[in-house]
Amino acid sequence: MKKTYTTPLFRLLIVSIHLFLLSLAANAQRDIKTINDGWRFLKKDITEAAQLSTDDKLWERVTIPHTWNSDAYTDKKYYRGVGWYRKNIYLGEDYKDKQLFIRFDAANTVASVYVNGNFIGEHKGGYTSFTFDITPYCFIGKENQISVKVDNSLTDVPPVSGDFTFFGGIYRDAWLITTPKQHFDLSDFGSNGVFIDTKDVSAIAAFYTVRGAIRNDESQVKKIQVIHTIKDPQGNVVKTDKSTVSLQPNAKNEFSYEGKIEKPQLWSPENPNLYAIETVILDAKSKETLDKVSNNTGFRWYKFDGKEGFFLNGKPYKLNGICRHQDQKPIGNALTDEMHRRDIQMIKEMGINFIRISHYPQDDAILEQCDKLGLLAWEEIPIIDIVPEDANYTENCENMLREMIRQHYNHPSIIMWGYMNEILLVTQRKFQGEALKVATDRALILANRLEKVLKSEDRYRPSVMAFHGSDSYNKAGFNSIVDVVGWNLYQGWYSDDFTGFERFLREQQKQHPDNPKIVSEYGAGSDKRIHSLTPKRFDFSMEYQQEYIEHYLSVIEKEAYVSGATYWNFIDFGSALRDESMPRINNKGLVYSDRTPKDVYFLFKAFYRKDIPVLHIASQDWQKRTGVSKAGESCIQPLKVYSNLSEIELFQNGKSLGMKKCGNHTASWEVPFIAGENFFTAKGVFDGKPIETALSVSFNSIPEILDNENLESLELAINAGSTSFYTSSESGLTWLPDREYTTGSWGYIGGKPYQTQGEIIGSADNPLYQSLRESPDRYRFDVPEGRYEVELSFSDIFTPKEKVVYDLSEGTQITIENENIFDIVINGKVVESKMNPSKNSGFYGLEKKRFIIEVGDQNCIEIKFISFSGKSFVNTLKVRKL
Repeated sequence: MKKTYTTPLFRLLIVSIHLFLLSLAANAQRDIKTINDGWRFLKKDITEAAQLSTDDKLWERVTIPHTWNSDAYTDKKYYRGVGWYRKNIYLGEDYKDKQLFIRFDAANTVASVYVNGNFIGEHKGGYTSFTFDITPYCFIGKENQISVKVDNSLTDVPPVSGDFTFFGGIYRDAWLITTPKQHFDLSDFGSNGVFIDTKDVSAIAAFYTVRGAIRNDESQVKKIQVIHTIKDPQGNVVKTDKSTVSLQPNAKNEFSYEGKIEKPQLWSPENPNLYAIETVILDAKSKETLDKVSNNTGFRWYKFDGKEGFFLNGKPYKLNGICRHQDQKPIGNALTDEMHRRDIQMIKEMGINFIRISHYPQDDAILEQCDKLGLLAWEEIPIIDIVPEDANYTENCENMLREMIRQHYNHPSIIMWGYMNEILLVTQRKFQGEALKVATDRALILANRLEKVLKSEDRYRPSVMAFHGSDSYNKAGFNSIVDVVGWNLYQGWYSDDFTGFERFLREQQKQHPDNPKIVSEYGAGSDKRIHSLTPKRFDFSMEYQQEYIEHYLSVIEKEAYVSGATYWNFIDFGSALRDESMPRINNKGLVYSDRTPKDVYFLFKAFYRKDIPVLHIASQDWQKRTGVSKAGESCIQPLKVYSNLSEIELFQNGKSLGMKKCGNHTASWEVPFIAGENFFTAKGVFDGKPIETALSVSFNSIPEILDNENLESLELAINAGSTSFYTSSESGLTWLPDREYTTGSWGYIGGKPYQTQGEIIGSADNPLYQSLRESPDRYRFDVPEGRYEVELSFSDIFTPKEKVVYDLSEGTQITIENENIFDIVINGKVVESKMNPSKNSGFYGLEKKRFIIEVGDQNCIEIKFISFSGKSFVNTLKVRKL
């Protein structure tokens, strides 16, 4: 056997050469790093902001992601305008002879970028990424100043309106990217320059194409080698392809390679098998790595059918989905990647297999998680409500659509591209007659243009639009433009009857059987402070939202032609225009803004998770209950359990309340609540194994008959005109639903309830004063002798406020001709003369009056409201013994 001997000097030389080659390769390859820290921010526009001489020491220090619109959670007229960002970056000698790029993952809405005082470029669109080549403007071995002007007030960039807050700022990551002179094209609408087509996929074979462009930023011909390496989901190399290309100086060269994978491991939500495709540029002579891009892909095939619904990998497949906005109170849309990934993890844990990324492209972290965890996705650009006449709008829409598609093209999770949502909603409210036809035609022209752009960008994925529940879309011809029709339907929320939902769908199927259909939105609002034993539409009680969703889920499951549905919305999200129970918030979420799940989250989980047991006592949102009962008696209230078990037994304080079968994944008991703690245990069997869960509910019993003993510690608070319990998040006091007086007890005599939507000025307890009892004859409380404090509140909510366009309810507002002026009389004595709440505090203002009353042998407190003009009314009443 021959031996080889080497000297220490020779070994040192070999190691040195090896290290040199490694360092050469390392220096040559792409380098990517965030530049999120150390920014200065100024929330106003100044002309000299981008100049090197401008002093920014007094500007606010911020870190990206950042938004300047925390005010949008408190102010309907939040700041829409300009903000400036500045940062210095030192570029050492190792950046010499490199190409330097700056990339922003998003800045809302229009961003202008400057380097060392030089204008680099402008980007229009607040939800897509953009990259600029800054090489000619940078100083090597010196500090370099980056200045960015961001403006969220412009109206020629979609969205021009929408039922969500347009948070301004650089609210996603900022990056510095360096490459050799030969690199993948980073100027291609914010993409990474490499695109993967998956086509002709089956269980037998999958055909694919890797294509893209390479730039040569040197002034001489460069010969390179392009290598594509494909690894299967287990990390094994299954395909390698090489080609040699001559790059012309200062030019872009396109490439394309077609391949085939035998018996591919298919991608699906249940088995999200990802193949890794690495595309590398090598110097053809030295084999030095110049640039490298890695993409994941998945092989799957699917179709939408008007009569039979959706099919994935050859099998019928219901899209059980949810919509997702991106903000979180109080930081707006400036979420970290970890927060985005958390959301997708929570959605996946519900058993959801489909997400509508609404109403705009979202952070890359979202789609990366969809690919990895297995969520099919619909992504869209934010053309909402109306198409304005602005000449620049169409071009901006087209650019945004191209950006979205190219930036997210390689994600196997995406199965549809969307470009319009409820485009006739504002249009039909703003225009009439011929003007309406002109505006509708303008939207049709744009839709046809965008459809052509979409098909030129992606020949394989279908297009989709979301219509609000009006047949006018079909009459205008929108349904013949798009591949899949989405319907935003809110029967039972913005109109009276749940069953209108299935009637609408069946009528659409009858009239347009060949249009593939998906329910793109459905939802009802809920507020944890509001509960009802008799829930009503638009009362924002947690119980009404539950009933609404219980009905809708059962219909969606049964209607086979419906491809699927996406609930609106995953979160309670920021919507600065809304004045409902939680001003500035659309609270239709399945989770609160802080991502705490509501009880209905577990209803979805019970419907869609088949692999694990789901057993949830649905009173997590109502763990501190209140009710009215006679002395020594329990108070009967319903308690639900959401589950995918076949039957459940419920125990209260160790005593069985009986076994119930689950229908529609729900079981309900009429529970005798007792004052104090009520400990519940639910038990069942899943896959032969015992399952149980528990929840403690504290109960406050309010006496029906008031006597000296129970009045000592009682604040009897009444939510006048309402059928809901309301618990103040500030004081913890629960206000009871209004009730009619019976002899020996307490309540109203006469009058009628009235409720509206509108922000109450100067109160955090908005819902409490959005209802009232109009023109009551009196309120009576049968109480023993003693000294009492009576508190009454008044908010004149009769005058109509401007109706939010997204409130599709059919109700009418009352028009007031006379001021509401009345006396307040307690036990025969006028305690307040000529009360005029609107004059004193303004419409939707709040007045509270407290009176100290001596009760003698009449043994009652009787409160009358004597009207002189308009109506008398009262919003809340509170009685306590002193």
